[in-house]
Amino acid sequence: MADGGRRAYIGSFTAAGGPGVVTAAIAPGSGALTVLSTVNAVRDPSFLALAPDGRTLYAVSETAEGAVAAFRVTGEGLVPAGREVRVDGNGPTHLSLFAGHVLTANYGSGSVSAVPVRPDGSLARSASGVFRHSGSGPHPQRQQGPHAHHVQPDPSGRWAVTVDLGTDSVRVCTLTDGALSPHREIALRPGSGPRHLAFHPDGTHAYVLNELSPTLVVCHWDAADGALRPLAEIPVLPGAPSGDAYPSGVAVSPDGRFVWTATRGEDVLSVFAAEREGKALTPLTTVPCGGHWPRAITESNGVLYVANERSGDVTWFTLDPDTGVPRRAGSVPVAAASCVVTG
Repeated sequence: MADGGRRAYIGSFTAAGGPGVVTAAIAPGSGALTVLSTVNAVRDPSFLALAPDGRTLYAVSETAEGAVAAFRVTGEGLVPAGREVRVDGNGPTHLSLFAGHVLTANYGSGSVSAVPVRPDGSLARSASGVFRHSGSGPHPQRQQGPHAHHVQPDPSGRWAVTVDLGTDSVRVCTLTDGALSPHREIALRPGSGPRHLAFHPDGTHAYVLNELSPTLVVCHWDAADGALRPLAEIPVLPGAPSGDAYPSGVAVSPDGRFVWTATRGEDVLSVFAAEREGKALTPLTTVPCGGHWPRAITESNGVLYVANERSGDVTWFTLDPDTGVPRRAGSVPVAAASCVVTG
């Protein structure tokens, strides 16, 4: 960056009045955000991913056509790096970088796409492969077919792990010559509706957050065999929900001591202590999310950022290093905010 400072990038739903992708400066120490610029070059950039070198930002276009776009990172904002690329899938909700490709989880079509990344960070003209999920679940409206909601590499970098809300399962895949191939499918409780996954930093445990039931599944991860084994399913709320309760995001502290989840409707953040190298989670407390409908959460340098979609803001919380409890510290308005990534 021109000023040497860190940046946050905020996605939003342009169809709901969002500004596109927002670049904000992160204040040293406090983590406070100051909006610098906005780029509105892609429709509904609902999820973002930053390249490891910090030079390129990637965004899905969560539309019926389904696309992904690349942006050059500059001192004050972003510049489009070529045209958006169709992913041959409907409604991509998540993306990640894996083995020289951008992977997108396409909710509407229940598939995962791979788009090659060129040496300069820009994208190839088309997807090199699409892996289509199959199956369904018991929920009459939400699980009539597959709905891939999340995809990411495992900590070893050998496997791509995809989470499917419609089939109540997690799939482990390989990527060879641009094509995704299934290695193993892990069944979760019928009707649970898995949405997101986060790995513990020890590399041997993972947490799957369920949307259709407000629960979190603790799993053992075997990177050698590409196997995920559910161990326990625990509630993310201390009691029965007072109304709608749809968990949305899960994050793990870099030291592996704490896990946080966000739940829409209840509009709370839940705090867990991770014990026994991440094998066991103990609920600690819940706190208000600072807005309405927290769609995604991100931990960065001891600060938790929450994208509150319906109240149109990003709220940040300082994290107590001893208890993991978030304390609200500030917010910035971003209409229809959907996610936050930092670099």
